[in-house]
Amino acid sequence: MSNETSPGDRIAKVLSRAGIASRRDAERMINEGRVSVNGKVITSPALNVTAADRIVVDGKAVRDPEPPRIWLYHKPAGLVTTERDEKDRATVFASLPADMPRVMSVGRLDLNSEGLLLLTNDGGVKRRLELPSTGWLRRYRVRINGSVSEARLEQLRAGITVDGIRYQPMIVTFDRQQGANAWLTVSLREGKNREIRRAMEAIGVTVNRLIRVSYGPFQLGNLEQGAVEEVKGRVVRDQLGLTDKDLGKDAAKPGPTRVRRPVNRPVAGKKRPG
Repeated sequence: MSNETSPGDRIAKVLSRAGIASRRDAERMINEGRVSVNGKVITSPALNVTAADRIVVDGKAVRDPEPPRIWLYHKPAGLVTTERDEKDRATVFASLPADMPRVMSVGRLDLNSEGLLLLTNDGGVKRRLELPSTGWLRRYRVRINGSVSEARLEQLRAGITVDGIRYQPMIVTFDRQQGANAWLTVSLREGKNREIRRAMEAIGVTVNRLIRVSYGPFQLGNLEQGAVEEVKGRVVRDQLGLTDKDLGKDAAKPGPTRVRRPVNRPVAGKKRPG
């Protein structure tokens, strides 16, 4: 068995990469004595393992981890971005196709927000894409009740503090007035919890629809509500700076894009903004 100073990766990271559980849940499973390495039950996650080690969880051998993969998911409003919800609300993960592998979300969209949510099977990819230092722009279509002046939008462009939380300057454009509502396009690089909604409230308007249309180079495009589309391995490699070895021996060959049919139908009467 490897020890914590040996080559390899921490056992919780390996279990996460293999799709067994998140790192935190993997550490809990280890503490509960549900994991063995080379025939010996371990009770501490402070252990490095390599491909030569035999890992068993709940009596089942752990397979080799898959290469990093990314999916685009068009999240409908009304789903929470969590695996389990204490209020028993419908979740993103329960709404995914049954043949999807275990995945994690890159960031979140709140209950009433819609649009592009990135999913990945790799905890390292998840953390990399969530880091503000990655600098990827997240772009949203935002519908507000009423209208807003350019002077108030300038407050968002300059950066705004709300309830002691500092929000970095946003890129905001006024698109059009549509009856009692107005459509804006808002782009930001941080994506703090409910950032756009709170910032809009601070300048006196209320968001009544929020749709994420892009996350860095990944676009929502024409993906239907509730549908999932896998990003080709070559694109994942190029955008994340991974090598063919990181993505597996066939990564150099562009794999087929797998499109799932929607599992959540759009709410009747809702139309995409033009």
